[in-house]
Amino acid sequence: MAFTAVLFPAITTVSQAHPCRHRILSPKRGSISRTLALPPSADLPSLDAPVALAAASSVAALAAALSFSDPERRRRQQAEVVGGDDKDVVRVYFNKTGFERWKKIYGDANEGVNRVQLDIRLGHSETVENTLAMLRDGGPLAGISVCDAGCGTGSLTIPLAREGALVTASDISASMVAEAERQARDALVGHSGAQMPKFEVKDLESLEGKFHTVVCLDVLIHYPQEKAEAMIAHLASLAESRLVLSFAPKTLYYNLLKRVGELFPGPSKATRAYLHAEGDVERALRKVGWKVNKRGFITTQFYFAKLFEAVPVSSA
Repeated sequence: MAFTAVLFPAITTVSQAHPCRHRILSPKRGSISRTLALPPSADLPSLDAPVALAAASSVAALAAALSFSDPERRRRQQAEVVGGDDKDVVRVYFNKTGFERWKKIYGDANEGVNRVQLDIRLGHSETVENTLAMLRDGGPLAGISVCDAGCGTGSLTIPLAREGALVTASDISASMVAEAERQARDALVGHSGAQMPKFEVKDLESLEGKFHTVVCLDVLIHYPQEKAEAMIAHLASLAESRLVLSFAPKTLYYNLLKRVGELFPGPSKATRAYLHAEGDVERALRKVGWKVNKRGFITTQFYFAKLFEAVPVSSA
């Protein structure tokens, strides 16, 4: 669920004036972990006069450029090449080119990893750490059943297993699942109380069973809102007590960055990227009887994600 974009100087100046920090919030908006301040409304911050003038000029030029871009056409072409829909595009990408790229991003080695990839690694790592903090707030994880939906190379699966959680880890990519299982076998050797996860090659819609907790990080960015809503409903049906989701927030600021990035299509933009409004995600949860219990926001220069922990309304 990472997002990269080419930033104009004026936008870069804004981000420097408001350094990114992270925060997980309780329902009463109190901080419950180490943290970071949320940008006002997660939108563009106020600008001083010189920066505002520069921003206005850049935005005017950007608007003209955006009028010539057609990301939807490129998206249709991607699907035509693969011969399927969003899910098929994601499956093919993360089994081939995407697997090698994201294995490197999620890994520990720095050789051959560029600045943008390192920044995305940092953002994803913060999302995993904040998710673990949310889960630990509910008590010890030993013996708790957890579904890690969209496990990637196991960055959340492995620390959960180390703490004794009973993890079922799945991903649409067979290559990702094989790598996650390999890493888990190496990482869990000698850890007393660690439980080897169960690994499956499945997309979100195919997941079955009941789990105390379901987690889905950095996956919804690959699907439009109508499909994401159905996926959220399905994930909630698998969870008994908690559902943790991360998604790229749809705001004026981030939508602008996304559009700028689409002006420069390349191999890193090989899958479609969809932003989701907080209100849309909350409504999808309310429709199936769930409510947001805790919130987090993680942002670096090239990565941003909202983090929701939801619980059944009946548990309130």
